[in-house]
Amino acid sequence: MISQIVRRGLFLLPSVLLAGCETVVLNPSGDIAAQQGRLVIISTALMLLIIVPVIALTLIFAWRYRKNNTSAKYEPDWDHSTKLELIIWGAPLLIIIVLGLITWISTHKLDPYRPLDRIDASRPLAADHKALEVQVVALDWKWLFIYPEQGIATVNELVTPVDVPVRFKITASNVMNGFYVPALAGQIYAMPGMETQLNAVINKVGEYEGFSANYSGAGFSHMRFKYRGVAAADFDNWVARTKSESKPLTRADYLALEKPSEREPVRRYGGVDNGLYTAILNRCVEPGSTCINQMMADDANRIRNAAANLNAHEAGAASAAKPEQPAAEAAHAGHAGHVAQNGADTVHPANHFHKE
Repeated sequence: MISQIVRRGLFLLPSVLLAGCETVVLNPSGDIAAQQGRLVIISTALMLLIIVPVIALTLIFAWRYRKNNTSAKYEPDWDHSTKLELIIWGAPLLIIIVLGLITWISTHKLDPYRPLDRIDASRPLAADHKALEVQVVALDWKWLFIYPEQGIATVNELVTPVDVPVRFKITASNVMNGFYVPALAGQIYAMPGMETQLNAVINKVGEYEGFSANYSGAGFSHMRFKYRGVAAADFDNWVARTKSESKPLTRADYLALEKPSEREPVRRYGGVDNGLYTAILNRCVEPGSTCINQMMADDANRIRNAAANLNAHEAGAASAAKPEQPAAEAAHAGHAGHVAQNGADTVHPANHFHKE
């Protein structure tokens, strides 16, 4: 009796453990994440169309053709069945075609760089809508969010209004990270010296978890932030309060913030130094440092000038290498010209006389 209870308990244990898991990936609050969740479900269901029958047939064959079943039909010379071959190859082929089509469509439709065309499945976006821009910087080991239009910044706190498209521009200070808010959209890498983008929208008011999805060192486990979706009026009040109650984020403040630290509390800045995000992206926040984009522009100019000088040099060399006209040919050309001139003088009066 006890062993039976233990067996039943072990059988139910996975269900008990899974009950504490969050299902935010399959039940998100943002439209992009919802579409991605449905894609996972559809892909899994299509694959189960093959996996479940194969597992079931394996068990059926093992039971039917067991050693003790003497009533099973014994055909040692059987080697081919056209119908069975069609099923074995046709069903997986059709599923692969359907999966490929869904993947191709979803890859373009859910491209993180593509601007949104709807708020959710029932509400399209107006043609003249304006997205909220948020600049994201992955630091060691914390997150910096800059709102360029509002002129504020935060550390480990992201706030956006619901039903408003958001365009995230993402980079990193030193180490590659992964910007991920499961309730909002899929993971996007944050890389130093590079900018990635994500277009997304949150559709429900609430507080959600955001974190780094790419290991980046000792403080990776605590590199988390709170993401709050709020009403438009609450967002405006939050921006006004942040601007009035917080000091500005200067480049010196950023250089201090950039140093590795763990479990950083939420910070707010009521202003942002002009061009700070561009300097972070081009790795030239420190005074006197050269920006990457300026270095690339200088290199391009040097290459362009070198190519122009090379073309000019080759043109000059080709002109200098051209052979001079031989003296005999020059004399012959001069004589022919003299004869032609004399002939013209002779013919001209005759023609004139004839006209008179």
